[in-house]
Amino acid sequence: MAFNIIILTILLGAFCFQATAALSTNFDAYYSYLWGGDHFSVNPQQSEVQLKFDRSSGAGFRSKSDYGSGLFHIKMKLPSNKSGGIVPNFYLTALPDGESSSKPHFEFDFEFLGSTGKLQTNVYNYESGHREQTFNLWFDPSADFHSYDILWNPSQIVFYIDNIPMREFKNNVPGVSYPNQPMHIEASIWNADWAGTVDWSKTPFFMHYSDFGFNACTGNNMAACSGDNLFWNKYKALTAVEKQKMASYRKNYMTYDYCAQSNTKMKECSYNNV
Repeated sequence: MAFNIIILTILLGAFCFQATAALSTNFDAYYSYLWGGDHFSVNPQQSEVQLKFDRSSGAGFRSKSDYGSGLFHIKMKLPSNKSGGIVPNFYLTALPDGESSSKPHFEFDFEFLGSTGKLQTNVYNYESGHREQTFNLWFDPSADFHSYDILWNPSQIVFYIDNIPMREFKNNVPGVSYPNQPMHIEASIWNADWAGTVDWSKTPFFMHYSDFGFNACTGNNMAACSGDNLFWNKYKALTAVEKQKMASYRKNYMTYDYCAQSNTKMKECSYNNV
């Protein structure tokens, strides 16, 4: 298990973790190359990864370990050349390498729909997903690095952007399952029709990742990863301040919500993000 703890402070100090030891931020402490050949590169300091996307290929990397809970963190900077169609991402998945994403599995996604500032989140709850919530970001994600975090513990899943909670998925919904299998992390850049149309005249696209350190419970023992001796498992619900902040940002920046559509709304919609 990884017990190194960093300080992560949600706006106004509502969500604060106590630091006990330094956390490595180097790529090779947590991740390894997955695919893309020379479209993947990491600097000599192991502090930044560049993924290249063009007509020939994209690229990706993955965590070295599986995890049973944690506070997963990355910083991303999008390509500066604007286009639809490309899908830079960061996500947790229980799907083994090489298997089709159409197979039932657990997964939590940050996926950009192009490089214009539209970000989609999704939760696969041992099925094929279709829990999309999409946001138009209030900053230019290609101008600088920004923080993207996923808290996953036995009580809740929370998506954060720059320490602001944007979405939650609770483990308190009768008749709705909750992710209970070890997952690994992946990050990549590729393209999809549902993300828009790629402007190929603007290739290549370069995606950047940094600040690779995170806190998580390593291994396949889900019971051992569920205890309150792990600091991230103590956060069983959002605070009143966090809920207020989340409601404000969702109202101002969310452009699509599966819960707002009669044909996609699911049972958990009445319990989450309220």
